[in-house]
Amino acid sequence: MTFITTLALFGVFFILLFVGVPISVSIAVATFAAALFFLPMDSSLLVTSQQIITGIDSFVLVALVFFMLAGSIMNNGGIAQRLINLAKLIGGRMSGSLAHTNVIGNMLFGSISGSSIASAATMGKIMGPQQKKEGYDPAYSAAVNIASAPTGQIIPPSGIPIIYSLLSEGTSIGALFLAGYMPGILMALLVLIVAYIIAKRNKYPVSGSVQWGEGVKIVLDAVPSLLLIVVVIGGIAGGVFTATEGAAVAVLYALILSLIYRGLAFSDIPKILKETVVFSGMILLLVGASTAMSWVMTYAQIPQTITNALLALSDNYYVIMLIIAFLLLLVGIFMDVAPALLVFTPILFPVATQLGVDPVHFGMIMTMGLAIGVTTPPIGTVLFIGSSVSGVSIEKIVKPLVIFYIPLVVGLLLVTFIPEISLWLPKTLGVME
Repeated sequence: MTFITTLALFGVFFILLFVGVPISVSIAVATFAAALFFLPMDSSLLVTSQQIITGIDSFVLVALVFFMLAGSIMNNGGIAQRLINLAKLIGGRMSGSLAHTNVIGNMLFGSISGSSIASAATMGKIMGPQQKKEGYDPAYSAAVNIASAPTGQIIPPSGIPIIYSLLSEGTSIGALFLAGYMPGILMALLVLIVAYIIAKRNKYPVSGSVQWGEGVKIVLDAVPSLLLIVVVIGGIAGGVFTATEGAAVAVLYALILSLIYRGLAFSDIPKILKETVVFSGMILLLVGASTAMSWVMTYAQIPQTITNALLALSDNYYVIMLIIAFLLLLVGIFMDVAPALLVFTPILFPVATQLGVDPVHFGMIMTMGLAIGVTTPPIGTVLFIGSSVSGVSIEKIVKPLVIFYIPLVVGLLLVTFIPEISLWLPKTLGVME
C-alpha cells in the first residue's frame, strides 16, 4: 500500500505540474487520488477537505500574512534607497564596489522586505543602470544581483520559518528567526568574495570616497529602517510579544516609517492590501493542501518508509546529511521555496530527527538548500526577475552566474555540517538550550 500510495501521490502531482496546473491544486488533487487507495471516495473527499481547512486554521499563520503586508509596505515605502546608500558606504572601498553594494543591499533590503523576489527586482532596477554606467558587464551585474538575492530570505523576518515551524512539530519561531542571521550573512560574505575576485580580475572601479559628515548622515538615515529588525526580532526573542504580535508591530512600524519618508501615500494602501490578500491566499491554499498531503503520507507511512530507506543506505551521519543537502538543491531547481518546504519537510524531518539533528538547525538547512533553487533555471523565480529588470537574457546571465553557485553550495555545506553556525546565536541569547 505504501508503494502504490507513494506512486499515485507523486505521480499525479508531477503530471499535473507538468501540464501547467497550479501547484496548490496539483497537491490537493494528488492527495485525493492517493487517499482513494485506502478510503472510499466520499471519505477521501471529506478527509482531504477537512485537512485543508485544518491546515489553515492556525493563529500562527496570521503572522505570515502580517509579515507579507509589512514587506509589501516596505517595498513601496521609499526605504530601498536609504539602505542602498548604507550598502555603498559599507562596500565602497573595494574593487567592484557597486557589485558589493548590490550584495549588501540585497542582504539588508531582503531581510526587511522578507522577499528575495522583491529584493532582486528593487536592487536590479536601481543598481543595474549605475553599474552599466561604470563599465560593468550587464550579465555579471545581473548574476551578482541574482546570486545574492536569497540572502534576504534567510535573514529574518521572513515567512519561511513560520511555515517550517508549523510543519516541524512547533519548532520555536523566535529561535528560527535568530538562527537565520549567521547563515544569511555567511552566504552574503561568500558571494562577496567571489564578486571581489572577479572585479579585481576585470579591474572594475572603486566608488569615490565619502566625507565623514555625509557618512554619518547615511547611517542615521538608514537606522530607522534597520530598527524594524531590532524591534520585531528583539521583541519576539525577548518574549515581549509573540510572532503574530511581532508581525502586527512590523506592519504598524513599516506604515508609520513609510508615511514619514513620504514614499507611501494613503491612496497606495488599497493596492498594497489587495496584493497582500492575493499572495496570502496563494500561500494559505498551499499550506492547506500540503497539510492534507502530509496526512495522507503519514497514514500511508511514506515518511517512515523513506527514513528507513535512507538509513539503510548508510548509518553515517555525514553521508545521509550530504544526500539530504543535494536532494534539497535538486528539489529547489524545480519548485519554489514555499511549496517545496511544504511538500518535503514532512518527508525529510523524520529522517533528521532520527539522526539527532536539532529542528532549528534542520530548518536552516532546508531554507538554504531550497533558497538556492530560486536562482537556477528552468523555473527559478529570482533568475527570471533578475533577467527581466536587467534586460539581459537568461542565456547570457547563466554563464557568469555559474561561478556564484560555488559559494552558495559551499555555504549550504558549511551550515549543514557545522550546526553552531545556525545555533550559536539563539543559544547565546537564551532562546534555546
